[in-house]
Formats: sequence, structure tokens, C-alpha cells
Amino acid sequence: MAGRQERSQSYLLVPILLFAVLLAIAVIRGPNLVSMSGFGSAILVAAPLIMATYALMALAIAGRGTVDLAVGPLVAFINVSVVTLNGLGIITSPIGVFVVALGIGVIYQVLFALLILFVRVQPIIVALSGFLALSGINLVIMPRPGGAAPDWMSSWGLGTTIFSPILLIILVATAAWLLFTLTAFYTNLRLMGYDERAAYTSGVRIYAVRTGAHVIAGLFEGLGGLCYTALISSGDPTQGTTLTLTSVTALVLGGASLTGGRGGVTGALLGALNLFLIGYVLSTFDFGGIQAFVTQLFYGLILIASLLFTLLIPLISRHLSFISPFGSFLILGLIDLAIMLQVATSDSYKVSLTQSVVAPGHTGRYLLLSPAAALGESGWSPTVLQKVLFGAALVLGLFTLIIRVMVAEALSRRFGVFLYAAIGVLLLMLLLVVSLESHAMPLIGGGQ
Repeated sequence: MAGRQERSQSYLLVPILLFAVLLAIAVIRGPNLVSMSGFGSAILVAAPLIMATYALMALAIAGRGTVDLAVGPLVAFINVSVVTLNGLGIITSPIGVFVVALGIGVIYQVLFALLILFVRVQPIIVALSGFLALSGINLVIMPRPGGAAPDWMSSWGLGTTIFSPILLIILVATAAWLLFTLTAFYTNLRLMGYDERAAYTSGVRIYAVRTGAHVIAGLFEGLGGLCYTALISSGDPTQGTTLTLTSVTALVLGGASLTGGRGGVTGALLGALNLFLIGYVLSTFDFGGIQAFVTQLFYGLILIASLLFTLLIPLISRHLSFISPFGSFLILGLIDLAIMLQVATSDSYKVSLTQSVVAPGHTGRYLLLSPAAALGESGWSPTVLQKVLFGAALVLGLFTLIIRVMVAEALSRRFGVFLYAAIGVLLLMLLLVVSLESHAMPLIGGGQ
């Protein structure tokens, strides 16, 4: 059973590998990403794309080739509606705004489901009609970008710290989907996506399950509209096309099957983050006036390559079934973590070597003797070199322990809680280092 589960997750190998490579390139090309404000801005920019991809993922699992091309205009419609109602003073409270945003998403998706189930219109026709209709309605409500988000939402879009309401929305949405996967409803949803006829003969209530999938997608789209409003702090009716293209690309890049039955929040999250990292990496290069064209070109090429690569997934799963996606994520995560720690500490290391006050006859590179002790001062404070060497020894010991546990769990074809705990510890280490460096930078700059 565990072996079949590992093989069923083999489609995650490609997005995991791509995420590791893109993250390493992004950190090297743009070191500012490794900071509290860098991570905070990344979360803020990626949040609408993540929510839109989650919405498409819920519909893709349901089958029938249901891809809501109107996800972008719908997010923009929620955005301009919230901003317009706030400007008129009709709805300004947080509860009211959340109810309006989530309600619009759910109402639209229920209408989508009713047209498919009872009028029996093809999903692609309904999605395309919704895309065109909402794009026009958005321009009627708000002919040009303007307005202002509610006052209580103004601090959401600062992006100065990792811990923000936007991160909380992402975590709650992800955790809610993971809890949803433990229910019988999710099992029926996947069965319907694999084979709707077999699900019907097995007693699955097709209409109820498909409508439920659309309701879930509507909730994610409502959250996406709120995240987008917090990002731009105003209303913009023109961003639907771009968000639709990127979310569909992220969905396919995350390994979800457009024919139904396969997909999950892990792949959708990785696909969305990969699309964000692609845009971030491309922004570090100067293409002049064709910057936007190059970005869209890469999105299109990646979408085509991802669609073609889905044909090779069964072959890859058969020959690489011994590789665990989560084990690969852990190993590649260690490499990326080392790169980020190097980037986060390199500047302070250089400053400490050139600006530290040391006793005569000392070079400034201390291992066992700190500068304070060398000057005869009381107390002990580890230098950067000491931290690097002791940290390297700690990471080496942790890495050895991880490998031993991975080998033991690989023999039993089971990966337990240890991998998740190890990843959590590593992330906490990175956050601690970035937090310390973020507080230290103003002091260092002031001393120059």
C-alpha cells in the first residue's frame, strides 16, 4: 500500500526538482530575496497565484476536463467589487468583506456547476463564456484602475515581514485542503475524476460531489481576490488574462492531470511557487522593452513542455519508483538551505573581517578565542567564523542522521513524521538567521 502511494506521488518529482533549481538561481541572482522583507514580498506577490491554482486544482481533480478559464477575471471581479463597495461605504468591515468575496466566488462556481450538470453545456464553453462576460463586467464596474482597499487591509500589502495575514490565509487554506483529503467526500471526488461512470455505479452522488468541488474552488477564488486586493491596495479590472495564464501553467507544472483524478495541494503550491520564481529570476535580467514579452514567452514554453512531459510520467514512475518525492525534497532542500544561509551571512562575514576591532598581533579570524576575550574583556560572544564552523558541524551531523533514517525508512517503503520535522527545523533555522541578519544590518550600516 505504501509503495503504491509513493508511486502515485511520483509526478511531484519534476516540480520539486524545478523548485530547487529555480530557488537556488533566484537566491544567487537576487540575494535580497533572503531577508524578512524579501520573503514577505514574495509571499504577498505569490498569494493570489497560489489561491487561483488551488481553485483550478479542485476542479481538475473532479474530471471532465474542467479548467475554469475565468479564474483571472473572477479574481479581478471580486477585487473591483470589494473596492467599489468600500468606496461607497456599503461594506467596510472585515467580516463583510470576507463574506462578499467568498460569496461571489461560491455563487459563480455554483452557477458554473448547474450549467454543466443540468443544462449539459461543455465545461470549456462555460469557462470561456465566463471569461468574456466577467472581463466586460469588470470594465463596466471600474473602467480604469483606481479606488482604495479597506483601511484595515492597508498594512497587509506592506510585505515587510514574513508573518502577515496573507501568510495566515495561505496556511489556513492549505491546512483545510489537507484535512479535506481525509474525508470520504475527497475519496469520492478522486474516484469521480478517474472514472465518472464507475463512481456512479459505486453509489457516488455525482451531482453533489461535483457541486461540492465547485464550491471549494469558489472559496479559493474568493481568498485569491482578497489577496490580490491586499497586494495592489486598490482596484484593477485588467489583470484577469495574466492570472488565468499563469494559474493554468502552474496547475500543469504542479503535475495535476487535466483529465481528472490526479492532483493535490502540494503540487499546486509547488507549481505556483515555480511560476513566481520564474518571474523573479527573469526580473533579475534586463531585457529592456521586451521584458513582459519574454516573461509571457517563458510561461507559454513551460506550459507546452509541461503538457508534453505528462505523457512521460507513467514511464518515469515505473523506472524511478524507488525515489521518494519527499525524500528528494528534503535533500534538495538542504542544498538550497545551505545556499540561502551562505547568501544571508556573506555580507556580515565580510564586514566582521574588515571592521572588527582586534588586539595587536591577531588577524581577526578567531576560532576558540573571541575578540572580547582577546582584549581582556569579560564575557564571550561567538564570531562569525565560529558560528560558521559550529553550524557546519551541526548541519553535517543532522545530514548524517537524516540519511540514516531515510535509508531505514526506504527499506520499509514508508516515510514517517521525521522528514516533516526535519524540514520544519531547517526552516526555523533559516528564519532565525534571516531575522538576526535583518536586525543587524542597520547597525552595520550605521557603523560605516
